[in-house]
Amino acid sequence: MNFKHLYYFWVAAHAGGLARAGAQLHITPQTLSGQIKLLEEALDKKLFKKSGRNLELTDSGRLALDYADEIFSLGAELESAVRHDKGVAQTQLRVGVADSVPKAVAYRLLEPALTLSDSFRLICHEGKLHALLSQLAVHRLDLIIADAPIPPDVNVKAFNHPLGRSTLSCFAAKPLAARCTKAFPASLDNMPMLLPGIDSAVRRKLDHWLNSRAISPRVVGEFDDSALTIAFGREGRGVLFAPTVLAAQLKREHSLAMLGSIDTIVEEFFAISIERRISHPAIASIMSAARSKLFNA
Repeated sequence: MNFKHLYYFWVAAHAGGLARAGAQLHITPQTLSGQIKLLEEALDKKLFKKSGRNLELTDSGRLALDYADEIFSLGAELESAVRHDKGVAQTQLRVGVADSVPKAVAYRLLEPALTLSDSFRLICHEGKLHALLSQLAVHRLDLIIADAPIPPDVNVKAFNHPLGRSTLSCFAAKPLAARCTKAFPASLDNMPMLLPGIDSAVRRKLDHWLNSRAISPRVVGEFDDSALTIAFGREGRGVLFAPTVLAAQLKREHSLAMLGSIDTIVEEFFAISIERRISHPAIASIMSAARSKLFNA
């Protein structure tokens, strides 16, 4: 594969057309089109398709653009490192965070890695666990933070590294908490409630727990994003559930009072990597801090 052809494709894809890309590269659109065709022949895939008078990326084109973005980003980083005599490239850790992991937990888990050196860079992506595992399999991620181990239906050679576990607790803004006159959990009956999204594992456990105690909450919101749940809870829109390890932080930063703890619901958190024995210093620091500090209690 000719990387000059790849560069022309990359510029054309981001420019949105051959004419604009040609102007940026100071070559004619016809020449640019010919160079991209040579790349398509080398890859044996069409990268663009016509849509009216415009060009659109094909599925193969979008995949190629993802890799080209990374290739030329690294090239720019290399040029910057050499130009400024850094001597070594910046250390980085590419992390996928499952969207079901509370944002506050993700931060507390990843923050220790930022203390390694001034040149360290943390690159985070959020998504569904299955999609993140496919990225890990092709080495586009170094680590996944998840609240579940690798699903049995996923054929990816990777390893679960338990970070810790936490019970679940119920929180509310102080004015709303004052309305809870009964003992927990009976105090939740008919209270406005902010629940995790229906697809989350903890939601299924919560539904079972509420039903087993004959609690009939008034569900006012369901959220996949834990940070959005906290934002609504902070404004007194409903009671919410979060890992007990966050109790002090929720009280300090969001003025949320803990109504009670659910000892029968436990959330587990995992670091998933392709390494059985962890050698990456940043991953090692994340695991050590999680086990000795965050989940130690």
